[in-house]
Amino acid sequence: MKQSSMASSSLEDTSKTTKLERYNSYLRRVNHTKLLAASSKLLFRVTLLVALILIFFFTLNYPPLSSSDHHAPLHHTNFLSSSFYTRGGGAAWEKQVRHSATPRRPNGFSILVTGAAGFVGTHCALALKKRGDGVLGLDNFNSYYDPTLKRARQAMLFKHQVFIVEADLNDADLLTKLFDIVPFTHILHLAAQAGVRYAMENPQSYVHSNIAGYINLLEIAKNANPQPAIVWASSSSVYGLNTENPFSESHRTDQPASLYAATKKAGEEIAHTYNHIYGLSMTGLRFFTVYGPWGRPDMAYFFFTKDILQGKPINIYKTHDEKDVARDFTYIDDVVKGCLGALDTAEKSTGSGGKKKGPAQLRIYNLGNTSPVSVAKLVSILEGLLNVKAKKHVIKMPRNGDVPYTHANVSLAYHDFGYKPTTDLSAGLRKFVKWYVGYFGIESRVKKGGLDD
Repeated sequence: MKQSSMASSSLEDTSKTTKLERYNSYLRRVNHTKLLAASSKLLFRVTLLVALILIFFFTLNYPPLSSSDHHAPLHHTNFLSSSFYTRGGGAAWEKQVRHSATPRRPNGFSILVTGAAGFVGTHCALALKKRGDGVLGLDNFNSYYDPTLKRARQAMLFKHQVFIVEADLNDADLLTKLFDIVPFTHILHLAAQAGVRYAMENPQSYVHSNIAGYINLLEIAKNANPQPAIVWASSSSVYGLNTENPFSESHRTDQPASLYAATKKAGEEIAHTYNHIYGLSMTGLRFFTVYGPWGRPDMAYFFFTKDILQGKPINIYKTHDEKDVARDFTYIDDVVKGCLGALDTAEKSTGSGGKKKGPAQLRIYNLGNTSPVSVAKLVSILEGLLNVKAKKHVIKMPRNGDVPYTHANVSLAYHDFGYKPTTDLSAGLRKFVKWYVGYFGIESRVKKGGLDD
């Protein structure tokens, strides 16, 4: 009897255990189902969020380009350009590159313009395109000054069917691809890290662009078949501490006063090397203080205009022996004519596939205005155009790499390709101020009397 009772109790316990296990299993299934449902909802929300973020960035990076030359800057940084749009654009991208680089006139050039979103680059690219040459731009849109202005220049060029590839000169793979797509006849190399004073803050940027990037471009060009003729921007700053006036191409240039000047002088020596070894046709242009519409905000005429209109004080430098600081200010249209003259008279390179087959052309020219004007006179002209009296602080010139005086002798450029500047500073600044007030939408703040042609 006792055994029967124990057996019955054991069966009841077993039954209870089985039911408990079934219940726990049921709870686990329910919880697992709930967890799957919650995970699915979370995954859906994350996927939706990622999709929205991608749509946002794509829209941000590829807004429609303005159909007007008027101020319509693109306020963005192109996050996808180098990895997707520039290099991985596929057949459509290659078609756009070819279309931009194809000349529309008989015997027209096919020109790669580096620094095409820069001041001089934009004007030269536009002039070349308008006369029927094929023009492909290259620019890295760096932030040395506000890239908004560069994007506005890009939009203006795009309207005139000039495509700018966004890439760095040090990207050898990208440059090689461009040369595989387009048989360039010429390179107008204007890309560089600009500015004398900034070299004291960020010296490596000058080595990266003005030395390493320049050599990388020449390496690609020397291996091209056919090799292009190269016209490139040097600078009046190479004259450094030279005291002979006016500056002539035969004067010494071995005393640079700034790192910027030293990199430009190095560029001239590098040009000689690639000309001598590989047969590249090389023409260097020493620009003298270029100014005008669409100019650089870091230049004195530009930020003086801004500060005068805003009622801010401006610094006017004098030398340590109380002399006026003066520059050979050269209007952009004159410089463009010089660049086109140099391209038109550039002889073909003589190498092929990296091997020289004969002597090649090697030239250097000054492109200036031949009429130095003091900075004080520049300010006086701006005061008249803006109808605002400047708040002037006259101070000693700091030792930051700037030189006190520049004056170009352009007789060699005149002899070889008819370079003759025609725009004086008053006329050129009038055109700049008209552009400035229009671009920034402040015409109402500037009386029009001084701006009428």
